[in-house]
Amino acid sequence: MKRVSMLAAFSLMAVVLSIGAADNMKAFPPAGKGMTRYVLQLPRQDDESAFRVELIVGKTVEVDKGNKYFFGGKIETETIAGWGFPRYNVSRLGPMAGTRMATDPNAPKENRFVTLGGEPYLIRYNSRLPIVVYAPEDVEVRYRLWRAQPEAKVLSRG
Repeated sequence: MKRVSMLAAFSLMAVVLSIGAADNMKAFPPAGKGMTRYVLQLPRQDDESAFRVELIVGKTVEVDKGNKYFFGGKIETETIAGWGFPRYNVSRLGPMAGTRMATDPNAPKENRFVTLGGEPYLIRYNSRLPIVVYAPEDVEVRYRLWRAQPEAKVLSRG
């Protein structure tokens, strides 16, 4: 009997969580013309304050192997009125820039994922809300999870 009631409780909890996730998406309208909406629902963690999510925005382009490249552009955070949820908007990418090392002009080019320039774009980890990114159709959005070490180090006084 106890096993059946535990199973029922877990089933009910799963239904409630899925309904909550669907309700949260009401705040995020479909992408407009020429845009794509990316949605990331993170799994629950015991200590979510120890995690960060890095948004990585770019596109795959053909470039030479010897130089490093990046795109101009930016990610802007917008708070959705009436909901208080953040959404992330990517401006169009461009222009592409890079180092200018001389390379063999006859060397074959390679397809490489080239990202926005600048510092990594880190946001807080929150499994209760989806991370929603609006980007131009020709742009790809990837992510990486960062995790803090469990123990803090002590700095020496100098």
